[in-house]
Amino acid sequence: MELSELAVRGRQEAWKWLERTSAGRAERRSRTIPDGASSLLLGTFRDTWPDRFFEGPGSAETPTAVTAQIPGARDDAIRLADAACQGRFDLLGYRQLSFGDQVDWHLDPTSGRRPRFVHWSRLNPLDAAVVGDSKVVWELNRHQWLVGLGQAYQLTGDERYADAFTTYVRDWMRANPPGMGINWASSLEVALRLISWCWALSLFRRSAELRPELLVEMLEGIRAHASHVERYLSYYFAPNTHLTGEALGLFYAGILFPEVRPAQRWCELGARILAEQSARQVLPDGVYFEQSTCYQRYTVEIYLHFLILAARNGRAVPAAVGERVRRMLDFLLALRRPDGSIPHIGDADGGWLLPLASRSPDDCRGVFSTAAVFFARRDYVWAAGGVAPETLWLLGAAASKAFEALRPAPPGPARSRLFPHGGYAVMRSGCERDAHCLVFDAGPVGCPMNGGHGHADLLSIQCAVFGLPYLVDAGTYCYTSDPQWRDFFRSTDAHSTAIIDGMGQAIPAGPFHWQSRPRARLRRWLSTERLDFADAEHEGYRRLADPVTHRRRVLFVKPRYWVVVDDLEGAAEHRLELRFQFAPMPVTVDSALWARAAGPGGHGLLIRPFASVPLKAEVIEGELAPIRGWVSPNYGQRQPAPVVIYTTVTQLPLRIVTLLFPVEDASAPFPAVFALAGDGPGPVGLAVGGQEWIRFEGPEGVTVQ
Repeated sequence: MELSELAVRGRQEAWKWLERTSAGRAERRSRTIPDGASSLLLGTFRDTWPDRFFEGPGSAETPTAVTAQIPGARDDAIRLADAACQGRFDLLGYRQLSFGDQVDWHLDPTSGRRPRFVHWSRLNPLDAAVVGDSKVVWELNRHQWLVGLGQAYQLTGDERYADAFTTYVRDWMRANPPGMGINWASSLEVALRLISWCWALSLFRRSAELRPELLVEMLEGIRAHASHVERYLSYYFAPNTHLTGEALGLFYAGILFPEVRPAQRWCELGARILAEQSARQVLPDGVYFEQSTCYQRYTVEIYLHFLILAARNGRAVPAAVGERVRRMLDFLLALRRPDGSIPHIGDADGGWLLPLASRSPDDCRGVFSTAAVFFARRDYVWAAGGVAPETLWLLGAAASKAFEALRPAPPGPARSRLFPHGGYAVMRSGCERDAHCLVFDAGPVGCPMNGGHGHADLLSIQCAVFGLPYLVDAGTYCYTSDPQWRDFFRSTDAHSTAIIDGMGQAIPAGPFHWQSRPRARLRRWLSTERLDFADAEHEGYRRLADPVTHRRRVLFVKPRYWVVVDDLEGAAEHRLELRFQFAPMPVTVDSALWARAAGPGGHGLLIRPFASVPLKAEVIEGELAPIRGWVSPNYGQRQPAPVVIYTTVTQLPLRIVTLLFPVEDASAPFPAVFALAGDGPGPVGLAVGGQEWIRFEGPEGVTVQ
């Protein structure tokens, strides 16, 4: 450790010791707002808050605009708020969770476990045997559903939502004094709860249920939250979305409550961290450094809130921050499937910075909608598909007119793109709803620190056919609750790539670490009107007794089909598995090795490998021993989905050339295709349909005739 890290860690350990003593706890309780000023404080809060906060909650036009312009948004908000009033919560991938007749704020209902009520520093949130799934506990205690109660209140004027809000908040504060219990064990969770409280106060600002004494208690609670975050910033524990989310919480507290003595320090510290981390965490091509599309979206949300709130309060932000946010959005835009969803890459925990509307984790339309208005970008308007409720709540009813004034325009003519720093090649036939798209992953296993949210997915592919996902990343499912399932979903087994000798490219070492993290290297990228071509290799199997290098080339013959070439370089006999993980859909394979996937709408995808050695083909779905053929659409959810596996045991080197051929009719005959023999370890190319001859040789790496 460097001296700076030792100093920070030492200071944090000292704070923990102090808080565990009665003197430390008394010190935290002693700072309160004088009772005599509470009524005046409430009046001042109601009058001045709208000028400081986001425009949406402070405008009487916002609920009307949401109801009139976004069908279903009002009903959806009321449905979720009514369930919350009854103690039923939709959290992550779980639906209608109950934490008891009187909410038990420390319970994990998925396991029935409840951690000890001790100072947070004496708990290990990753120990599922003791605390259960802390992710589920924390999701409830983020209090983002309080914001949903506030939205329902503004949409209906029904005071029972305000009554539920005040009841829940008072009960929570009694059950969770500062520093005590699992709900203070993550500074990020504390910061997200602080943000939720700010939003709830804004949405219930005019309610008679928001009495002076409750406002005083909540303001003192926000001060305690911000103080905790400042003391335990994740500079070295998790300097990723943890640190930026914590910094945003400090910025919220500092800029919204200037009357509180540390406010200016919180504001400056939060803004400085956010500016610094944008340079550190966002690669030059806009890819988020954890190699996770979920956490990339999370980071965009964090920075949009920062930029909007700063602009609202007349605070200047370095122009480079906004530019990095735009580059992050541009990467998500490039990955966006024709059906509007974003492919999973790396971990996806299903959470949001502030869910102002119900969305699946791969739905970024709300983010694009808000970014379209804030940055005045027509391509973001196109990606959003219409103004989103999040935009109206954040930017006010006037944002709808600004959105409509920007005529939607798809991305420019260079639709296929390489992101060289992140390591992703996107091959796209167009931007139409029935277009084809493939993502080739030549990036590393997670971020440089520990790869915690990365997957062992080197040289994997995902593809959408006729606008819909066919080959997919299997997802995440869980973090700590079940190590076996955790390891499967982030393993090479769950991705469409090659496996040697039954081993993954990287070996897990706990839920957020790896024993080693091999890298991939992009050798070549070519994109023309007629074709896209990417050539990459990785070192994940160099650790074998007979070291093996996996090189994969992907060719897109626009706009019709892909050819994938896998070269395995080695000297001994090995077992090779070539895997293709599908979304849930019917998939069959025949004796000639043709795999046929029948997707929605009657379309299909055909796959056929060619090699100089015999291959065995099988379709596995929902197998438990070993785990194979599963996908996870959201945290806590898993479902069977077919994986096609081609297997051989042979002496290396070996080449397999695989055709991926979309068909409008899933029952269409197989195309006429045959392999072009050569002198090497496998075919040198393919002849497809009697029209095109593809050869993978020569100085350019590929020729199409």
